[in-house]
Amino acid sequence: MPSNDARTLLHTAVPTAAAGAVTVAVCGAVAGGKGAIGAAVGTLVVILFMGIGLTVLQRTAKSLPHLFQSMGLVLYTAELLLLFVFVAAFKDTTLFNPRAFAAAIIVATLSWVAAQIRVHMKTKILYVEPESSTGKKPENAGTSA
Repeated sequence: MPSNDARTLLHTAVPTAAAGAVTVAVCGAVAGGKGAIGAAVGTLVVILFMGIGLTVLQRTAKSLPHLFQSMGLVLYTAELLLLFVFVAAFKDTTLFNPRAFAAAIIVATLSWVAAQIRVHMKTKILYVEPESSTGKKPENAGTSA
């Protein structure tokens, strides 16, 4: 993974984890131990799904740049649908508090999207890729006299 991609992933995952820690503390205070566990699981699910989606999107942008925008829309839609499936699948669980789980998913998703927007606004992205200096130099096209 190139350093710019790793930096983007780091700068989106760390604020999400921080927001998740606050959510775990609040849910632990409000709903007890099961609330804290539910909030922790919800935060981890969001970081995992969004991290995988961001990695897939960055790889797609490098190999198939003409599909970047449509791939991004498909990925975000799929991620949100998977999160809804997770919330629906665990709504009656006794392992953790499902309301804390759902609240943590919402908070972590909003934190991830806000952090990703901030990273993309601050990143200097070249729209013209400079040629590498170690690559093949262009041959002289002129006539020799």
